[in-house]
Amino acid sequence: MAATTPPPKVIFEHEGVFIHSNTEELDDQDSLISGFLRIVDKDGDVVVEYKPLEDTVDPSNMLCACKDSSSVVEWTQRPHRSMDQQLSYETEWDMVNTVSFKRRAHTNGEGGSNHLHERNKRSFSFNVADLRSVTVKCEGWSYLIFCLRDDTTLPAIHFHQGGSQAFLDSLRKSVQLSESPDDENLLLVGAYSKAFSQSFENLLDDTNYGLVQKFKKDPYTTTLGGFSKVTNYFFDAFRPSESECQQRPAEEMADILGELIPGLEINQQEEPGFEVITRIDLGTRPEVQRREPVMLENWAKHQDSEGRLSNVPHLKHLIFKGGLCHAVRKEAWKFLLGYYPWDSTHEERKNLQKRKTDEYFRMKLQWKSVSEEQEKRNSRLRDYKSLIEKDVNRTDRTNKFYEGLDNPGLILLHDILMTYCMYDFDLGYVQGMSDLLSPILYVMENEVDAFWCFVSFMDQMHENFEEQMQGMKTQLIQLSTLLRLLDLAFWNYLEAQDSGYLYFCFRWLLIRFKRELHFQDVLRLWEVMWTGLPCQNFHLLVCCAILDSEKQKIMDRHYGFNEILKHINELSMKLDIEEILIKSEAIYMQIKNCKDLPHSVSEILGLNAVTDSSTLETSEYGVLESPQSSPRPAHRQDQAFSNGHGLLQETSRNRCKVAFIS
Repeated sequence: MAATTPPPKVIFEHEGVFIHSNTEELDDQDSLISGFLRIVDKDGDVVVEYKPLEDTVDPSNMLCACKDSSSVVEWTQRPHRSMDQQLSYETEWDMVNTVSFKRRAHTNGEGGSNHLHERNKRSFSFNVADLRSVTVKCEGWSYLIFCLRDDTTLPAIHFHQGGSQAFLDSLRKSVQLSESPDDENLLLVGAYSKAFSQSFENLLDDTNYGLVQKFKKDPYTTTLGGFSKVTNYFFDAFRPSESECQQRPAEEMADILGELIPGLEINQQEEPGFEVITRIDLGTRPEVQRREPVMLENWAKHQDSEGRLSNVPHLKHLIFKGGLCHAVRKEAWKFLLGYYPWDSTHEERKNLQKRKTDEYFRMKLQWKSVSEEQEKRNSRLRDYKSLIEKDVNRTDRTNKFYEGLDNPGLILLHDILMTYCMYDFDLGYVQGMSDLLSPILYVMENEVDAFWCFVSFMDQMHENFEEQMQGMKTQLIQLSTLLRLLDLAFWNYLEAQDSGYLYFCFRWLLIRFKRELHFQDVLRLWEVMWTGLPCQNFHLLVCCAILDSEKQKIMDRHYGFNEILKHINELSMKLDIEEILIKSEAIYMQIKNCKDLPHSVSEILGLNAVTDSSTLETSEYGVLESPQSSPRPAHRQDQAFSNGHGLLQETSRNRCKVAFIS
């Protein structure tokens, strides 16, 4: 069987790049040819492509978050909606949200063939290995002129809508550009250098002990890009050479790993005081059963005539035990994430969505209206934009919702992330956030709803992405404490391999298992966790469940530091979500039933609540329900959906560490 050629990989893509077909008639719109510019990796060959397109805007081709919640799916299935429907809320918001140009096909004999032929003549492509120089000029906007090694000079391409710097930054990943000593506007292209086209992970193959210095210079070492690729390639990067003298001891590699992400080092001396206890008998682990997903009929039964949801604790319990069928997710996720209050009516939600639509598009207009000149003077916005464009082009591209070069889902992904930078400019965009948004946009199929649900999710995950990474540090300490309780022998084994701080779980925690599970399984896990059941920090028990399934293999095969990293990384896309949820819940029940539970463990899982049993009764999972099962008042999101960080921030000064005595 012949080997299949891998599909081209888009490195850079920018629409709205122009060629001036007649430089003396710039005011004539027919002399401006609009097109898109791409850098594409075609089976190892990096190619620059320019292709013209028709630049007329057609309202039927807009993706807008209208009052009637029009979606990406509706747009693709019903492209000929009436103007009244399309411009259903405020015209200016619809225009701000125009995401693509309409491509109009010309057929032979219909008067467009000459015009089309003129545009087709302007298409060009070349291998970056054939590029000699790039001339960069600015006349109110930037434009570039490519000169090839055979002395061919291609038409100038004009960036009227910005993007020239992002293009050059992407080009530098494949070739070395240096300023000519004779002409400051001329960039000379050096010989093709693989070092510039290698991705971050390949730079790990360092034989000169310069690894840490390279990481410190790389802007992604404090984020997902720094660590996920470390876990992907650490084993190969540090594989022992044939010479024993070149082997690195495990403790040295652990020290290097601790340096990869500044601020993540866990200091044993930070925590004052110890709670010394003996080995605890947790008893047998109970059997747990999962249920069927919540269907539309069941969801509807929990709503009254005005749309208020009743018996919310019971409904959350059903979602925790079985998840949701996909038809329910679009509505239910808005409640689970706190975008909609549980006790709101249909009318109240309609008014809320209208207000949130206004608020969203005002923020979107802020970055949409930034000129290229303004962008040059705002390095942070420029950096956010560059990183978003890079990440969007590689987020879930195998999913049909995001696959293809002209997919509107990608544009919405980009626009929501850019608008989030306006919402929270201090945090802006950090690599990995696109992974959190992608499933939400997939479910919502609507720009505004997806944005506000993403905001709610980021409220929970914010500390994971802050520069000091306090959230990640706290969770790793918590996870280590839980693992010591559940299996001290396994934890001691990991500690002996310099893996006691569980750095290999970093990616799991950072983006909530997004890259470990199949896409549909991610949806199931997230909605289960968003119920807040059966305890706080349930995601840490999910980590424990996965490690519990792998511990015997790790210890029996005597895996060391390298092999543990490699093994955990290779679990990606091999995990069974239902088995994991069953084991996670069983571990919770086992811990909850323990009479002599350490205070620190109770604190992590939120098991310290003292209640009046005469007025409240405790459900199977510790959720307090009144005997009358009356609807629970709407909670503030930071109370209802906490990673435990808020609680730990309040108690961290007095938190105790647990020393287990075997």
